[in-house]
Amino acid sequence: MADRVQLGIGCHAYVDGIDTPYGYQPSLGAGIAYCVLFGLSMILHTVQFTWKRQWWACVFSIGCLVEVIGWAGRTWSSKCPYNTTAFLMQISTLIIAPTFFTAGIYVLLGRFIQLLGRESSFLKPSLYLWIFCTCDVISLVVQAIGGGMASGEADKIDGDTATGTHIMVAGIVFQMFSITIFMVCAIDFIRRVMRRRLLQTVTGSVIPLFVAMILSIVCIYIRSIYRTIELSQGWSGYLITHESYFIALDGAMMILSVAIFNLLHPGWLLPREKASSMKREGHSADGLEMNQGSPLRW
Repeated sequence: MADRVQLGIGCHAYVDGIDTPYGYQPSLGAGIAYCVLFGLSMILHTVQFTWKRQWWACVFSIGCLVEVIGWAGRTWSSKCPYNTTAFLMQISTLIIAPTFFTAGIYVLLGRFIQLLGRESSFLKPSLYLWIFCTCDVISLVVQAIGGGMASGEADKIDGDTATGTHIMVAGIVFQMFSITIFMVCAIDFIRRVMRRRLLQTVTGSVIPLFVAMILSIVCIYIRSIYRTIELSQGWSGYLITHESYFIALDGAMMILSVAIFNLLHPGWLLPREKASSMKREGHSADGLEMNQGSPLRW
């Protein structure tokens, strides 16, 4: 343990017989791949929300930036696996990043409700952002406190990380609980929309955007389940010491949850007004043209 504490300063290559904070040496290839993927998604989202002036969608770009920082930390750790700064850099950012993606989904559902009418939801559109973002912030604060306590103990000889780990698990469980409630609200929203045929009141097709929203929140939910089980096993558990699970159930889930909105961006697919109002305007305009174009009859 004392050797690992000393190796945590500066950059030292992997030493057989001395565990890293991860329990393995992070993959350089995975680190570079996810830095590139999240970086490309960030650039695309920035161009898309700027071009279409959907300023609220900047949260997807911010989330991608935070993911890039986290995976950059893991890339750094692939060469300096004992470095404490690189480890803390990735663990703090990769916990925070999904919050920006969920915030975008909360706003998107609120926009759907505004578009389809108040009868499509039992909550006001603004409440989704306030309630669930507040829950996410509380969850992050709890996780940050637990993570700080656990990492502080990990740097000590014979330090006890159990208390900090339990606090982190509590924060993730609370986040998963809030996402579960949101999924229930989203399912109720879809049920109301389909039962009352509210999609007929908007122009174009928002079904692809519905699918994107559902896929994104499911990916985030899978990631939350994985992180809960991972941390509940402790810092030396099976999941946390095997990188393949992290690559597949954290990295892959997060890139899917945000990249789907590059393909199906709200700026292109979210209608700005109801079809019924456009039809009324169209009828009025047609009538005016007919009155203006028809000869006067005496």
